[in-house]
Amino acid sequence: MKKIILFTGLLFLILPQTVKAQFETSRDSVVQLFGVIMTADSLVGIPAVSIMVKGQNRGTISNNQGVFSIVVLKGDEVEFTHVSYKTKLVRIPKNLEGNQYSVVQLMVADTIYLPATILKPRPTPEQFARDFVNVKVPDDEYEIARKNTSAAKRKILMRTTPGDGGEATRIQMNRIANKATYQGQAPPQNIFNPAAWAEFIQAWKRGDFKNKN
Repeated sequence: MKKIILFTGLLFLILPQTVKAQFETSRDSVVQLFGVIMTADSLVGIPAVSIMVKGQNRGTISNNQGVFSIVVLKGDEVEFTHVSYKTKLVRIPKNLEGNQYSVVQLMVADTIYLPATILKPRPTPEQFARDFVNVKVPDDEYEIARKNTSAAKRKILMRTTPGDGGEATRIQMNRIANKATYQGQAPPQNIFNPAAWAEFIQAWKRGDFKNKN
């Protein structure tokens, strides 16, 4: 029983020192990597460069001036990649003193040649002629304005567009005036008006009374 108590006491004395030593070692291996990525020929900052820690799912990208910052460990390999430049690889020294490491990474432009591609609108001249004749060209602004100001379009708009406040007021005032004019007597009937019959016949020929649905 005494041996167990003695062993437990020694464990509580040694364990904190061991954990502290491991923590100090781990903290000493963390490095803040920062710097700027520039073109090798003109020394201009390169934006949107991918900076990835090789073998790990960690990384960042450079800003509009090519500046970047990322946390790595001593001994890590950091890969710089961009679609227009050759890939660069930087190794963080294991014997680095301190916890900061700065680099000015120069990247060389990489030219990529794509295979030639010939684009044709149609496989044969016959198909091109057929599609050219049958294609529906959308109306431009002038044609839309011309259609909207035609006589037929104006008639449709006059029948379907509701009146505004001023027009509604004038109609109501005309009704009140007509009622006051024929107060105490029967108003005239348009059934005996030849002009009204002529307008009715013209409206019938135009199809104004057809069902629009």
